[in-house]
Amino acid sequence: MSQGIALLRIAASASAILLMLGCIPASAGEPKENGGAAQNGNLGQQLANPIATLIQVPLKSNFDYGAKGSPKDAFRYTLSIEPVVPFSLNSDWNLITRTIIPVEHVQQLFPTDKSGVGDIVQSFFLSPSRPVNGVTWGVGPVFLYPSATEEVLGHHQWGSGITGIVLQQSGHWLYGVLANHIWSLSDQTFGREKVDASFIQPFLTYTFPTTQTTVFLSSESTYDWTSRQWNVPINVGLNQLAKIGEQVVQLGGLVRYYAETPAGGPRLGFQLRLTYVFPASR
Repeated sequence: MSQGIALLRIAASASAILLMLGCIPASAGEPKENGGAAQNGNLGQQLANPIATLIQVPLKSNFDYGAKGSPKDAFRYTLSIEPVVPFSLNSDWNLITRTIIPVEHVQQLFPTDKSGVGDIVQSFFLSPSRPVNGVTWGVGPVFLYPSATEEVLGHHQWGSGITGIVLQQSGHWLYGVLANHIWSLSDQTFGREKVDASFIQPFLTYTFPTTQTTVFLSSESTYDWTSRQWNVPINVGLNQLAKIGEQVVQLGGLVRYYAETPAGGPRLGFQLRLTYVFPASR
């Protein structure tokens, strides 16, 4: 029962965030196509590109179970809201913004259950409008905002760093890696270690052109240079393009195994996702 009430609170918080996101115009920037996939109408493959030139709002419900080193079976639910909004700077360059807003609920890991918004991470990718030999890349700054509403859900520090991505499209295959590193900008850390962390996301996808079904293998690994600890989840999943009325969406999910995790980290998990898609041509 308490888990259901907590999820309802998270849903209410997410609804408020989505109302703000709804103010984003579907034609923002009218970016030039940089992923190649849009040119052959393969929207499913375009969505596999983290810096595709279309507006999308993924809603990712993450359920993680167990806690390494904990005497109890812990549970963490995270609704990750990840709007991607591209802008055209000129005929040769696009700017793609990617924001990650986590809304979390944690049980049996702390003395009392915790729910709230976590720290927001926002990335800006400067990317050529046209791929070269199927290769697309982007690079730019990444920022960490101390938006956590509970002490245990964030670092309570401002941070910044650099992010980059390179990917290759080969037929119906798409593979590449996205990475960033964030350093703390705050002098006041409130007794916490300063942020000094790397994020690495290799991915491999295959999209079936007739059904617009995408299968993928990925990881979203982090390394904390202060504690010298890895967090390495291995993800296997599937996404399916669909329409709800006139709205284009992508439905999907994944199962997750943590090959390496620090103390208190989860062992297993799964994710359900719903992505609202707004093609740039709209």
